[in-house]
Amino acid sequence: MATRDEQRQHPLPLHILFLPFFAPGHLIPVVDMAAIFSARGARCTILTTPVNADIIRPAVDRANDSDCHGTDFHPSRAAAPRALRPVHGCQPPRRRRVRQLLQLRSFGEVLNSFHELEPDYVEHFRTTLGRRAWLVGPVALASKDMAKRGRPDNTEAHVTEGCLRWMDRKPAGSVVYVSFGTFTSFSPAELRELARGLDLSGKDFVWVISSGTGTDGSEWMPEGFAELMARGDRGFIIRGWAPQTLILNHHALGGFMTHCGWNSALEAVSAGVPMVTWPRYADQFYNEKLIVEVLKVGVSIGAKDFASPLEGHEVIGGEVIAGSIGRLMGSGEEGDAVRKKAKDLSVKARSAMEKGGSSYGDFGRLMDELMARRSPGEDTTPLILQK
Repeated sequence: MATRDEQRQHPLPLHILFLPFFAPGHLIPVVDMAAIFSARGARCTILTTPVNADIIRPAVDRANDSDCHGTDFHPSRAAAPRALRPVHGCQPPRRRRVRQLLQLRSFGEVLNSFHELEPDYVEHFRTTLGRRAWLVGPVALASKDMAKRGRPDNTEAHVTEGCLRWMDRKPAGSVVYVSFGTFTSFSPAELRELARGLDLSGKDFVWVISSGTGTDGSEWMPEGFAELMARGDRGFIIRGWAPQTLILNHHALGGFMTHCGWNSALEAVSAGVPMVTWPRYADQFYNEKLIVEVLKVGVSIGAKDFASPLEGHEVIGGEVIAGSIGRLMGSGEEGDAVRKKAKDLSVKARSAMEKGGSSYGDFGRLMDELMARRSPGEDTTPLILQK
């Protein structure tokens, strides 16, 4: 921690300003990270729009309450994270235009990852490229209430309760969870084949379908699928938000079909859940290579076309989808090896966040460096967060 001279020179706690990209996949881990910094004694401000402030307000309030009741450092209420809402007249302690912030020379980068997940890349980043980086994740493990993490206030609690009760009746490792993130969309033809694949796999499933998809399924449901769902024993469909961290950590879950978004990948790794990878665009194809080829905790479905959410994708047949699920969750050598590696990596992920772990240590070193480099009278430190 900071020396006594530094503490006298800087009587106020370290104040960190977070400026996240305005999307749920970026906002939620920022709140998690702010909660961790707060638990280590920093004062945190999240700068976002009024609408997004309302979305993350419950998570910020829960983090504040948690910090005041159970952290090692017992920070005061003043040190807890808060969401900054410019319609309320709040401003960062030192006002700068966003353009000016982006032009500042970066002190370094804070990444939601952990050393044991990608040690070779960390070494290349720090040594070969000469970039300063601190790996402080998986930050989702800091959440004290998985049932409410990322949940909008207007989401009924019965969605969580109904899903978990359904899963409670299933054998361990028997259910596949299917979710493709906030922005991923599928054509009716793709949805039809996905439904066929889930049916053909013979596995029980929890399927999160975008709230914008037709509610009656008339455009995409294959013959017999409505009857399958009506029986209620094979599948559970969620429309809109889902309690993903709770589902991933449920004993009945045996696999996760994912678009390979970084948040989902880290949450699966933390829970020890192997993945069927189905990337759609952006960094998801790179994440798939890490999951399947480097870490070997996933099976690829074979998606090859890189397209934006507004562009069309190749339709992958139901037989291929069912086959990928079978490879991951079946009793063959491939599935056994993938599942074992996933469990082993989960232990490393959780250890990284505990006292003495790699991410815990990076957090401490980062705060010490920021305190040591803070100029007299400087009360805010801009940080660059990389997901």
